[in-house]
Amino acid sequence: MKRKIIEIDIGKCNGCGLCAEACHEGAIGMVGGKAKLLRDDCCDGLGNCLPACPTGAVAFVEREAAAYDEEQVKKHIKNMQHRRADGCPGLNARALPRTPKAAGPASPGESELCQWPVKIRLAPAGASYFNGANLLIAADCAAYARANFHAGYMRGKITLIGCPKLDGGDCGEKLAEIIAENDIESVTVVRMEVPCCGGIERAAAAALKKSGKLLPWQVVTLTTDGKVKES
Repeated sequence: MKRKIIEIDIGKCNGCGLCAEACHEGAIGMVGGKAKLLRDDCCDGLGNCLPACPTGAVAFVEREAAAYDEEQVKKHIKNMQHRRADGCPGLNARALPRTPKAAGPASPGESELCQWPVKIRLAPAGASYFNGANLLIAADCAAYARANFHAGYMRGKITLIGCPKLDGGDCGEKLAEIIAENDIESVTVVRMEVPCCGGIERAAAAALKKSGKLLPWQVVTLTTDGKVKES
């Protein structure tokens, strides 16, 4: 059907992420440090994102687009309201714009984190940054064991961390929800060699199976002295 919908000029986008935050329907996300319309069917054509953009990169166009999916949007909004009900400002989901980098090592001290929050149990499954994401599911000890964890594993990925022994509950249900509801491109699991850390690998495997999706995925196991364990 032909209808009014937003269009983003990538050349004008400065990667601030304000339009994604202003889009209550979850239609806009950050991909490669730039704003992107992820789902035509979640854009209502009302343009809350337009005044949020400081560079004029967002505009209306009229074109062929999928019909507005009110039920999907309601689900997204309900998920976001549930998250806000926890009352902690630190739980506010947001994309963290990163400038795409050429191949090679990152500058010392440079973060590769692309979103917030990072804990599996706090991440809202309906966050727009999950669409089109390469997902990293990591044991929270891994970043302390491996010196180049940011550049080596987090670069270009949405990162979720957890500890199957200490977090309580089964993170597999949340992971399954995230994978099922979003267009995840791939899954990488980074765990420690200790037995309890097998829980995060099993949770990821169960989530993939429950989602019914065939996605490329890999598991990296780190030794306690920070080396990659050979399989």
